[in-house]
Amino acid sequence: MFNGKSILITGGTGSFGRQYVKTILTRYKPKRLVVYSRDELKQFEMQQEFGQECMRYFIGDVRDRDRLIQAMSGIEFVIHAAALKQVPAAEYNPFECIKTNIFGAQNVVQACLDAGVKRVVALSTDKAAAPINLYGATKLCSDKLFIAANNIRGHRDIRFSVVRYGNVMGSRGSVIPFFLERRRTGVLPITDPGMTRFNISLQEGVDMVLWVIENAHGGEVFVPKIPSYRISDVAEAIGPECEHPIVGIRPGEKIHEEMITASDSPNTVDLGRYFAILPMEAKYGRERYCELNNCQPVEPGFAYNSGTNLEFLSVEQLRQLIRTHVDPEFTA
Repeated sequence: MFNGKSILITGGTGSFGRQYVKTILTRYKPKRLVVYSRDELKQFEMQQEFGQECMRYFIGDVRDRDRLIQAMSGIEFVIHAAALKQVPAAEYNPFECIKTNIFGAQNVVQACLDAGVKRVVALSTDKAAAPINLYGATKLCSDKLFIAANNIRGHRDIRFSVVRYGNVMGSRGSVIPFFLERRRTGVLPITDPGMTRFNISLQEGVDMVLWVIENAHGGEVFVPKIPSYRISDVAEAIGPECEHPIVGIRPGEKIHEEMITASDSPNTVDLGRYFAILPMEAKYGRERYCELNNCQPVEPGFAYNSGTNLEFLSVEQLRQLIRTHVDPEFTA
């Protein structure tokens, strides 16, 4: 699927982008793999690790449509991972978040249409489902833009889809690296003892995107079936000897995260490894989609919530995952 192809990833110097590039170079022989981001230092550092002949590094911002079109010349697959993601920063700098996450998303859509790209996958977040913070609201808008882009593709052979998943274990700014860093102080602050989150590894996220590129019809929001964890269990896994003061939730945070709301259930199907939320204006209905993909519609009122999830990671499982995906030398 990816041998001899040209691929571009926006925000390619981030945690996901680095793992995506590593995976593509390990498994396939792409013609061209373009990292598009605005951080020159991270690009320089990435060039030291990934200097293969197929690699290209483009300095650019998703706010700049002309630069996107230029970078996408001859590109067949686009992964849109660029975003402003920090919830408190988005609350404090709302329009900056809007300019990147919404205006930037539309620039990517238009650039893909103009450049003749074949497949587009945008990364979303659990915070886009029933959002209560600005970051989640901007990502919901972004999701809608990518889904609606299928309505204006005309004669072009292009498909736009979205991947929505939970917290990526070990990604920059997430709770596990934060707790690992704070453990030396002897204090791991917990926002709320009942707080839960979905969990996915970087590699699982990358593998899901690769699957979606090959299998999406266009217009779906794909959601993985993944376990949840309790923030209090993460603190216990990392620093059982530490103090765990309750400090209260931050602005824009939820106690539990949703990835599929009950309102989504009439348009949602179960694909086995993943769920797919189908567009309301699908070119064929849910029953036909299930026939084509050998899947089943979910029950009416179905919702997918980190607090009511059937699978939770134990403290020991969290420790093993931290050693596997974050810090091989971690001990507790």
